[in-house]
Amino acid sequence: MQVTNSQTQADATAESVKKILTRIPNGFAICPVRDVMDRIGDKWTLLTIMHLGTVETMRFNELRRHVAGVSQRMLTVTLRALETDGLVVRTVYAEVPPRVEYSLTPLGYSLLEVVLSLGHWAAANAPAIAEARQRSAAMVA
Repeated sequence: MQVTNSQTQADATAESVKKILTRIPNGFAICPVRDVMDRIGDKWTLLTIMHLGTVETMRFNELRRHVAGVSQRMLTVTLRALETDGLVVRTVYAEVPPRVEYSLTPLGYSLLEVVLSLGHWAAANAPAIAEARQRSAAMVA
C-alpha cells in the first residue's frame, strides 16, 4: 500500500487535533482551548485586539471611535476581559482628569499574529466562500 502526501498530511492534522482534544475521567471530551476561543470569538474582541495592535497605546474614547458600533459598556466589558486574560494592559495616570491608556501585552501581540494569519486566509478565500454560499443558496431555492 502506497501512502500519499495528502494522506500523510491528513494523518498529521488528525494527530494535532487529538493532542488538543483530551478526555477527562468522567468520559466527556474537552478542548482546552474552548475557553480561550469563547473569549476571543465574541463580536468585539478581535476588532479591539486589531485596533490596539496599530498603535503603542490608545485611550478608551479613541478606541471606541475606531471599533465601529461598539457601545461604551461592551467596550468596557471587552477590555476588562482582555486585561484579565493578560492580553491587554490598562495604565491609569494620576492626573486631573484621570488619563487611562490601553495597550497590548506581548501575549496580546502573539494573538494578533494569529488573528492576522486568519485575516489573510479570509481575504484570500473570500471569493471561494462566496461562490460556495451562492451554490448552496441556489440548491435550496
